[in-house]
Amino acid sequence: MENVCIELENIELSFLDKLVLNIPRLAIHQFDRIGIVGKNGAGKSTLLKLISGQITPDKGNMKRFIEFAYFDQLAEADDKDVNYGVMGKLSIPKTAIQNFSGGELTRLKLADLFSNYHEGMLIDEPTTHLDEKGIKFLLDELTYYYGALVLVSHDRYVLDHLVTKIWEIEGGSVTEYTGNYSDYVAQKELSKKQQHEQYEKYVKEKSRLMQAAEAKMKKAEKVTQVSKRVSKKEVKAKANKMFMTKSKDTSQKGIQRAAKALEQRVEQMDVVEAPITESMIRFHQPQSLQMHNKFPIMADRLTLTCGDKLLLKEVSFQFPLGRTIAITGDNGSGKTTLLHHIIQDGKGLTISPKVVFGVYEQMDYQFYKDETVLAYMKARSDYDEGRIRSSLHAMGITGNELKKNVRHLSGGEAIRVVLCHLFLGRFNVLILDEPTNFLDVFCIEALEQFLEGYDGTVLIISHDQTFIGRVADVVYEIDGQKLRLRN
Repeated sequence: MENVCIELENIELSFLDKLVLNIPRLAIHQFDRIGIVGKNGAGKSTLLKLISGQITPDKGNMKRFIEFAYFDQLAEADDKDVNYGVMGKLSIPKTAIQNFSGGELTRLKLADLFSNYHEGMLIDEPTTHLDEKGIKFLLDELTYYYGALVLVSHDRYVLDHLVTKIWEIEGGSVTEYTGNYSDYVAQKELSKKQQHEQYEKYVKEKSRLMQAAEAKMKKAEKVTQVSKRVSKKEVKAKANKMFMTKSKDTSQKGIQRAAKALEQRVEQMDVVEAPITESMIRFHQPQSLQMHNKFPIMADRLTLTCGDKLLLKEVSFQFPLGRTIAITGDNGSGKTTLLHHIIQDGKGLTISPKVVFGVYEQMDYQFYKDETVLAYMKARSDYDEGRIRSSLHAMGITGNELKKNVRHLSGGEAIRVVLCHLFLGRFNVLILDEPTNFLDVFCIEALEQFLEGYDGTVLIISHDQTFIGRVADVVYEIDGQKLRLRN
């Protein structure tokens, strides 16, 4: 039997009077490979910090039998104890850390993690800013890792390839599912299907009992009416009259009792709630934003540089109208520079004069006006309030969060509001540069639904293979200073 690495019992952890984690029992074993999923703010990173000992619970017992290495996506990078062989594998530049890009900083922190063996690893969002080569390195290292692995990731491709258990955090509780992320989704879908079947059975049985009770009550009313008509007639035989009245009363009360018994059976039924179903949200283009160019963005022998570095050399392309076009390539290959060149209608491009760009970039979003989330969206969209609320709800912004001042939003909340604004706003070409970074898997799936229901043209940069596979109609790759159509 595998040794227990850590055991948590009767854990309670609160923050600002809100119960963040409530764990009756949870254990990590020697060769466990666990993926943690949950919505933004559910407590994924908090659970990792609890396991690593950085946070102490309010209540409960923790027994730790090994030391865990901890990879924190927000921690500062350090190259003091990094193995140079590992740095070479990750193509980490020999320059001052302050000059590193986001992807290079992530690779440096991974190099530090893999420079020594650890009995257990707690890894928080390791693929943020990583290109395909970096993700491949991560997968190669962890596939043959001999120890306990606990991983928080929004990358479903990584979760599918590395984990054999899923811990889902919801409402402070942790539920364990056997298998990888795809197995977890299948189990959730099966559970939803079973709940739907139970709900239909509950509704059918409740309807049957209510109809039967109603029929009994109607029958009792008829008996009452007949009894009244009989009492008005002159009955010569007094004994017979008394017998008939008593018989009618007994029959009427019996029917009423039967009806009430049926109603009580309805009240005693275990209520089965209908499963939550998300309907497709459609984002139709208004007449004023519709374009008729088959290719609203084109390039003819475009050459693109960044400083002294040649990124693209005499490339030509035609981006089709109403399609989702993904641009892939290694970090530093020129993807973001190309998008900026398109936004600026740079040299070598032909862009339709009717194009209105909506842009999402990897940056900290700042709001400069005091207004609620709902007011912010309504002022920048022609859609009705119902559609706006539905879109925000899909991105996990509901209830009192709609009344939040946009200037007080967290980074994750701001990103989700900005994404909703792009789809609901007055744009017909969306530019999305790594939109899945810092989103949980549920928001990524909502974003996929948004893209499916969007009429406009979309240009996307992403290293998330699952995301690209689900949303892209056309995929281009920058390689060797060329932009090639990927088959």
